[in-house]
Amino acid sequence: MKIVLGPSSLQLGEKIAELMRTKPVTVASKNFPDGESYVRLEASVRNEEVAIVQTTGPPDQDTKLIQLALLADAAKRSGAEKVTAVVPYLAYARQDRIFLEGEAPSAQTIARILQSSGIESLITVNVHQEKVLSKFPFQARSASAIGLLADYLRRKGLKGAFALAPDNGAMHIAEEAQHVLRGDCGYLEKQRDRLTGQTSTESKKIDVKGKSVVIFDDIISTGGTIVSAAKIVEALGAVSVHVACIHGLFIGDAEKRILEAGVQEIVATDTVPGKFSKVSVAPLIVSELSR
Repeated sequence: MKIVLGPSSLQLGEKIAELMRTKPVTVASKNFPDGESYVRLEASVRNEEVAIVQTTGPPDQDTKLIQLALLADAAKRSGAEKVTAVVPYLAYARQDRIFLEGEAPSAQTIARILQSSGIESLITVNVHQEKVLSKFPFQARSASAIGLLADYLRRKGLKGAFALAPDNGAMHIAEEAQHVLRGDCGYLEKQRDRLTGQTSTESKKIDVKGKSVVIFDDIISTGGTIVSAAKIVEALGAVSVHVACIHGLFIGDAEKRILEAGVQEIVATDTVPGKFSKVSVAPLIVSELSR
């Protein structure tokens, strides 16, 4: 299998290729003066199965999606036998159905665009709602990196820590982390306004007094939910608060707000490269590609 290094995931793609003991296919890329994207495969992929590693997190999600589509089309035109998209953070995946009249189910729209470009299967990491992938017109699956995050924290001395989900919908994440940390787990109550997107977190009866707490979530965007959760568990007597997420977007002053809320450490994966990408999903992706 050939690993194509998408412009937004160069380091992750290189790690994947190294683990698979294959020379990666590099990509020449640039933006034209009008902002349009240009990409070109710099090695032959004829008669090869190809995996394009290209995350689509902010900023410039739209550009990264276009680059992915162009690379897939280029690979098929160059004679690739099969094209798999490895999209660690899948943009537009949070809306799988229509809530208000006049909307588009963005996840399905993006899936059709990717299919038309030649993509025949897709691997992502901790998609927000896994059921969204069932509506894709090709094989798509989501792998979980929660175990990798929990193992990192366990090795950092947090064995036995309380794994906290910011809401009931993320409880499966806390439960997965609990299997590695071997502590208790629980969740808080969260409400989201469908029109404004604003969230509010309320205290729930959980026993964290005298314990180290790790707040787990799939995505951290503006950090509002994490800030509220951190303040709640501190008020309940937690001795330390850590935060772990798969996709660290950290929009605006999210980092500053989280740290000012008393959080001691922020840990994220490299699905979206950034300052807190301390855990690589490369071994997870290699396992999925080897299936």
